Amino acid sequence: MKLHEYQAKEIFAKYGLPVSPGQMVTHLSEVDEALKKFPQGPWVVKAQIHAGGRGKAGGVKLAKSEMEVNQKASDILGMKLVSPQTGPQGKIVKKIFITPAADYTRELYVSVVLDRSHRCPVILASAEGGTEIEELAATKPEAIQKVYVDPVQGLHPYQARQLHMDLGLPSDKINQGAKLFQDLVKIFMDLDLSLIEVNPLVILKDGSLHCLDAKVSFDDNGLPRHKEYISWRDPDEEDPRELQAAESGLSYISLDGNIGCLVNGAGLAMATADAIQHFGGSPANFLDVGGSATTKAVTQAFKIILSDNRVKAILVNIFGGIMKCDVIAQGIIDAAKEVGLSLPLVVRLEGTNVDKGKELLSKSDLKYKFASSMDEAARAVVESARV
Repeated sequence: MKLHEYQAKEIFAKYGLPVSPGQMVTHLSEVDEALKKFPQGPWVVKAQIHAGGRGKAGGVKLAKSEMEVNQKASDILGMKLVSPQTGPQGKIVKKIFITPAADYTRELYVSVVLDRSHRCPVILASAEGGTEIEELAATKPEAIQKVYVDPVQGLHPYQARQLHMDLGLPSDKINQGAKLFQDLVKIFMDLDLSLIEVNPLVILKDGSLHCLDAKVSFDDNGLPRHKEYISWRDPDEEDPRELQAAESGLSYISLDGNIGCLVNGAGLAMATADAIQHFGGSPANFLDVGGSATTKAVTQAFKIILSDNRVKAILVNIFGGIMKCDVIAQGIIDAAKEVGLSLPLVVRLEGTNVDKGKELLSKSDLKYKFASSMDEAARAVVESARV
């Protein structure tokens, strides 16, 4: 679950990290009220979407007068913001954040993510931050410093001080810098995050550090331990099919292709996507119905796939272990009747109750191709999608 900048900064402030105050606004009528809280300009008007690259895409504007604040807010609210992270479809800006501008001398970058190969959190930091950080990472990866964090004890003080010095930060602010890095790691570990990022982390004119931006992403597997933040989810920023799937207990991720996939088990789902691509196709989704889905859940999964108008063909690839093939078959039949399936359908079933599943399908009025292997199924669905 991703948070907006204004939400992330609320968490930062709770942990004592230096952030600027601000006001989230959803309507132009609220701008003047926000300005009353921060009467001294200049101000920055910032689009609130779940994607980076807002500044270069025109979603972050400096305003030197109250009239400019209103004008910039009018320009940004409702705009379609397109950045490398939104994709060409872009995102409609429904919220903005109005905050006093900070006077700073230098931009840096710092984040904490999970390094799965080392099985621990890692700090990624660079003395060169700002809007070009992605390009820097691609062209000068040696400029990105890595500090591996003890998953039990957190960031050691000596590591924090060394990072401060390695980034060339003011020596008289080493205590502040070390504490900031340790606090970022503490937030990451306390809240079971998958990402925490400050870009840019800036040096103010007095030499102190300041978090000019903030990005936080929760690991959904850890959210049940932090129920106070679940209500912070913004459904407007998420794929409605993914939300619908989550409510039904399904694992669904929207992809860019045109072949719908209904599979049980994450490993098999990824192998299915690989097989489709191997034969020249492109999956439209990752959808894992799990090992104990009911006929109702399978029907719901089918309806979610069919709600994507890019889908030209569907592959059902099931290995029945705990999940029974006849349950999948009945779900397919029920969903096809309910939504009026007209797309090409390829089905591969193996495992528990496979004969019952085949019998149910054969006795139905459903039009489908049956495949006996993954390669046969992938090849057939790719050919069907091209018709």
